[in-house]
Amino acid sequence: ILKRTYCGHLGYEFMHISDFNKRRWWIEKVEREWASWEPALDVRSKILDWLNKAEVFEKFLNTKYLGQKRFSIEGGDVLIPALGFLIERAVSMGAREIVLGMAHRGRINVLANILGKTYEEIFSEFEDIPSDLPMGDGDVKYHRGFAAWRKINGQHVYIKLLPNPSHLESVDPVAQGYSRALIDYLYSGDHKKVQTVLIHGDAAVTGQGVVYEHAQMMRLEAYRIGGIIHFVINNQIGFTVPPHEGRSTWYPTGLATMLEVPVIHVNGDYPEEVIKAVMLAIDYRYRFAEDVWIDVWCYRKYGHNEGDDPSFTQPKMYALIKKHSSPREKYLQFLEQLSPQTKQLAETKQKEYWQLLQQAYKQVKQKPLPYKPQKPDREWANLKQAFKKSELLKEVNTTFPREVASLILDYLTRKPDSVRITPKLEKLIQHQREQWLEKGILDWAGAELLAYASLAVEGYNVRLVGEDSKRGTFSHRHAVFVDVETERELSRFHFLHTEEFKQDLQRILTTKRQIGWVQVLNSHLSEFAALGFEYGYSLVSPNILTIWEAQFGDFANGAQVIIDQYITSGEDKWNQMSGITLFLPHGYEGQGPEHSSARIERFLQMCADVNMFVVNCTTPANFFHVLRRQVKLPFRKPLVIFTPKSLLRHPMAVSSLDDVCNGGFKPVIDDPAHPEDAVRIILCSGKVYYELEEYRRNHKPKLPVAIVRIEQLYPIDTERLLQIIDSYRNAKELVWVQEEPSNMGAWTHLKCSSQLPERIVSRLKLIARYPSASPATGFYKVHQEEQQMLIQKAFSAEISTCELIRSRESFEC
Repeated sequence: ILKRTYCGHLGYEFMHISDFNKRRWWIEKVEREWASWEPALDVRSKILDWLNKAEVFEKFLNTKYLGQKRFSIEGGDVLIPALGFLIERAVSMGAREIVLGMAHRGRINVLANILGKTYEEIFSEFEDIPSDLPMGDGDVKYHRGFAAWRKINGQHVYIKLLPNPSHLESVDPVAQGYSRALIDYLYSGDHKKVQTVLIHGDAAVTGQGVVYEHAQMMRLEAYRIGGIIHFVINNQIGFTVPPHEGRSTWYPTGLATMLEVPVIHVNGDYPEEVIKAVMLAIDYRYRFAEDVWIDVWCYRKYGHNEGDDPSFTQPKMYALIKKHSSPREKYLQFLEQLSPQTKQLAETKQKEYWQLLQQAYKQVKQKPLPYKPQKPDREWANLKQAFKKSELLKEVNTTFPREVASLILDYLTRKPDSVRITPKLEKLIQHQREQWLEKGILDWAGAELLAYASLAVEGYNVRLVGEDSKRGTFSHRHAVFVDVETERELSRFHFLHTEEFKQDLQRILTTKRQIGWVQVLNSHLSEFAALGFEYGYSLVSPNILTIWEAQFGDFANGAQVIIDQYITSGEDKWNQMSGITLFLPHGYEGQGPEHSSARIERFLQMCADVNMFVVNCTTPANFFHVLRRQVKLPFRKPLVIFTPKSLLRHPMAVSSLDDVCNGGFKPVIDDPAHPEDAVRIILCSGKVYYELEEYRRNHKPKLPVAIVRIEQLYPIDTERLLQIIDSYRNAKELVWVQEEPSNMGAWTHLKCSSQLPERIVSRLKLIARYPSASPATGFYKVHQEEQQMLIQKAFSAEISTCELIRSRESFEC
């Protein structure tokens, strides 16, 4: 029994799992239940049919589009029957949605033979026939996503393959996030309804750090999706790198053993063994709601792509591969021994399939067919088509009834009954109650919490996840109360679903409301995978405000791949709208270079064709309204908000409840005093405004100056900005003041982009820190000195076109 179980074409790793019940489960399954499994005739017929389609499809493409990149699956053909059986098994267990994440190798084959993308559509892409939909600049065919309804065993199942860039494995957390949103939003938390499958390459899975980051999410509260099936196409080479140069572990799945996840190793030349591995993996996932890894040992028929010669670097391996029979041929030889008629049947099917492909190819050649996405993709495309740039800055109604707001603030500031909180937090809540309710003044925390609850009352859902987001990095949010004795947690928004609140709400609104939910969760110490997850989450529904918060805005660069490849360009490449919102704490407080810049310049550099909003709010009211605007807009764009640090408790950074409830988002804020005699207009954004205002109040400079805030850096409301500038008829000088060095911050974008008209740009002067390779000094006293010089310079009698500040020095340029 042991020899038959462990010494064949299947190998198992499960003894590293500390849970005895899980180890016992594997022993029972592989030594007894599945030990003598032999597939029925119809199963063997299916395997052969899928292998047939996989091989013929690749040969056909190689014949008709010789030399074109397609990243063939050949050598790992068993992926196609494996996915087919995996999906069937998952559906029999209750799955109604299948979410696939994979890189480019084998992708086109999967699209054709698993998702049912038509051959006409695929051939149209090889012919470079553009889409009939607004697809932006588009992307190469082996990066595009697709979705389809398939009928499997009488059950309609939605299968989605997410688009991906060339950055290998980056799609993994995106697929996880997409799946979690489906589970939360459509299936009331039932993870059995959604099966996630991630297909890896052996070199990528060991080389890309995001794999560890996303695999670590498996058991975490914020990210659980009930287990993933990981399928490693182990073709024993990464581009030109052999395993001994690409990893330190014997197997590419070494990561799984650290996470106490089972691994099945299987020889890809034996499809029946691969199917057995798939069945076991699905059974384990549905029994324990955890990941399983399947490591399929196979080969890669061609080089990295079809135009690459692998014999330069692996001459011996590729001499063997040339002589090696394909998985289909080997399986056919095996079946012939059981039934001599099998070969003839297989050849007949092969000819029929080739003719089918030839007919589709002929159609495309004779009359190019338009690219036809599935219905969900077309819905998003129609939304984009309906979007008009002229309406981008149109005011959106984000008002909220004051009486309901007061009710929410009342519940938010009640001392919780079911948990005992610390005395310090009790005092804080009492102070908040006095400020928010009795005085009608909201600080940042009050506006933020009210924004989330107000959206929930209107039926929207809110998900905020980040490092330490429950409390808030700067201890301002306290969205979750923790019991001092038991450490039991209670969401501050728990009241939304209590009968008492619902009855109080109904008395005000008179009609019943479908109340949404608010999740505030802590992420693990990750940026790349964590942001990828939230981006994927944001794709499921436009009715969820999905927010990722960087602990310090600076750390967002750990997720730069997700920002560059998905958030800023996803709509342009894949026609994929997202309303993902980023909170990036920003401001110069003398905390050193690592806590000074959220790299505003990078985000602005990536702004084009109204692909996102970039905002740097200075008032709680504006923050409240921009959050509500994000789900009230008739379209979706990513929103990057540079959130404050010192302003969270700044006595001037407060808003009245009237401004919060009755106002709207202001992309540009005029000087509240509006000094009509101003001869200089200072333009700024963010926290520096309060330092400029404090200096003006305390020193009362002789030079009349107006301070105007640009709250939305992209797209700028140029019309409103010009109105304000023109209203100061005596103003001869226009100065941009920023805390950041001149090669950072918003300056270069304002000066060089086409956002502002020439008559503004030509007049604009600069006051900023001297150009630097590092965002800020690491010495607090130097920071203070520089900041003081910068603020003083803004009010000095004469300034040149470009004033650059450095400790003990000032430069003109």
